[in-house]
Parts: sequence; structure tokens; C-alpha cells
Amino acid sequence: MELQMDAAALQGFLARDFGQVAAEFVVERADAAGVCLRLKVAERHLRPGGTVSGPAMFGLADVAMYLAILSRIGPVALAVTTNCSIDFMRKPAAGRDVRAEARVLKLGKTLAVGDVLLFSDGQAEPVARAGLTYAIPPEKG
Repeated sequence: MELQMDAAALQGFLARDFGQVAAEFVVERADAAGVCLRLKVAERHLRPGGTVSGPAMFGLADVAMYLAILSRIGPVALAVTTNCSIDFMRKPAAGRDVRAEARVLKLGKTLAVGDVLLFSDGQAEPVARAGLTYAIPPEKG
């Protein structure tokens, strides 16, 4: 499927429509394989014990899948998460960014299903895996 939005367009969309969080994320890649999104880990993303918090990783997975879907369908701001399951597998490093590799597994007219692997910089193995489903609003006719 041809991409509707490349990495620069997705970054611009975040800045325009989600300015409250856009500065936390960098869209590194958007292509046929999916989207790579980086969370610039800061003190606010950490929890006691020297690791990135679960909510910060959940947010990264959710935004990455949202952008992966938009890369295919264009800037549809009202596409929404209907389900997310996340497995936290390893402790990410506190002082390192976390990278999400999101791919769309099925893109239908009203639902999209995908998965996201999260990696802590400097670690080869994923720190978390998420499966997400999004509702896509109907086209206006």
C-alpha cells in the first residue's frame, strides 16, 4: 500500500494537532514496513528504581501505532484506540531513549490492527511488546 504520509508529514501532524506532546517524539522512519518513533526520555518519564515508567512506554506504543496507521490512511485525527495489550519484558535503561517499531498487520475500512516492539537504546532485545486495535471513522460521503 502506498504511503499517504512520510516521516516529515507525520512529525508535522504531531506538532500541529498534538502540540502538547509532540516535542517528546521523533518520527525516525515511515515506510512500507511501518513507523519507527523515538521517545526522548526525560526525568518526567522515569519511575523509582531507575527505569522508564509503564505509562510512558504505553504512550509511546500507542502514538507509534497511531502514526503507522495515519501513514497509510492520511491525517485522520479521529482514529482512536479501541484496544491495547502490552507486555513489559525487560527493564529499559533510565538514561536512554526508547524506540518503537510499529507495523500495521491489517488495515480495514473501520478497524486497524497492529503490533509494536519497544527497544531501549543500547539493548538488542525488546523491552516491551504491544498489540493494538484502532477504530477508523467512516469516510464522509
